[in-house]
Amino acid sequence: MKVAVDTHLCIGSGTCALTAPAVFDQDPEEAVVVVLDPEPPPEQYEAVRSAVLHCPAAVISILD
Repeated sequence: MKVAVDTHLCIGSGTCALTAPAVFDQDPEEAVVVVLDPEPPPEQYEAVRSAVLHCPAAVISILD
């Protein structure tokens, strides 16, 4: 699994960072998503999928 985000469309809700904190964080100045681990391990897949599903701006994509 590879994770990609469109930071230009991110609205800074923080849902991704709360749902998958090992994979996502927020930039403290701009409050947009930051990908901490673009190729997370299998134990993070469920959390990443949940973050994708619950992102209100739909800016997170799973590749592969």
